[in-house]
Amino acid sequence: MKATQKDFASVAARVAREVRLFFFCGPDESGASDAAARIVALLEDPGERIEMSGAELRRDPVRLGDEARSTSLFGDARHIYVRAQGDEAHDAVQTLLENDVEGCPVLIVANGATDKSRTAKLLAGRGDALVAMFYPPDLASVTATVRTLANGAGLKMGSDVAERIARGAGLDTRLARSEVEKLALYLDAAPETPRPVAMAALDEIGASTEDDAFAPLVDTILGGKREMLAAELKRMHDLQINPVGLLLALERRAAQLAALNAQLGHSSDIAGLLEAEAKARRVFWKDKPALAQQLRIWRGARLDRLVARLVALHQLLLGNSSDSELLLADGLLRIARIAVGSTKQRTNRTV
Repeated sequence: MKATQKDFASVAARVAREVRLFFFCGPDESGASDAAARIVALLEDPGERIEMSGAELRRDPVRLGDEARSTSLFGDARHIYVRAQGDEAHDAVQTLLENDVEGCPVLIVANGATDKSRTAKLLAGRGDALVAMFYPPDLASVTATVRTLANGAGLKMGSDVAERIARGAGLDTRLARSEVEKLALYLDAAPETPRPVAMAALDEIGASTEDDAFAPLVDTILGGKREMLAAELKRMHDLQINPVGLLLALERRAAQLAALNAQLGHSSDIAGLLEAEAKARRVFWKDKPALAQQLRIWRGARLDRLVARLVALHQLLLGNSSDSELLLADGLLRIARIAVGSTKQRTNRTV
């Protein structure tokens, strides 16, 4: 069976009872991760958590089936959590499905995969499997999610505070949840003893997240701002900005550009599109100049290559954590050169 973020909440409780194999995919990796966490929370007895990577399963496809079946051998409850890139887990899933022994629940969060991926096609028609596709959320939906999280934590939060948290988290619901938890702890809030949240409380706990440091780098790299590149890379090193966190911020921006490109179609009215999206609160108004510049650069095949480069770079960083900063800097330089080259071409055509 299949689901999207629109209907996942309504089917989550049922599929947690009926489904044994979950495949969460789509460009919104944080939404997919949240969905996996939701299913684990709904399992009657999740037991021990066994974590695997897609790279491990690609090297040893039989391992997933062995681990899943071990429940039957020893009787201990457990669930398996796989974090993969694209179709890395395809062969392992196929091997698991070929075995008749029912194993423990398996949850796969596949960054860079879609519901059209080979792994998804193995599962979509099965009643004991779920393929759930998650697209990047807009500001309004993440703001609503933050308020829901706040209510559950005993925080009386207005939409202005919730929107600031959503923006500061880069529309990443995992980061937003962390901010809500910090606020609840700071204010000693609980569902039975709710507390109001003022903007000052957000300032006092340092709610400006690392995403504030990401934004100038993201805009410099994807905007082809050659004159700022050296200074921003030096800042990345001096501030010890998390390489994987920065890469996730780039991936979120690439997903946003892809969604805006789809809406733009063959039209050239980028300003009009961004104005409409800002009025609908799907785009933050301060981001409009940067998005306009990036939409002129990253379109069509060039945008597809950008997404592929970011996915490959993500895989490279996960496999080489000790050299992640150096590898990321090299990858960002390559992307920036493409953006600079595109900017030069547009300038020459104008002249």
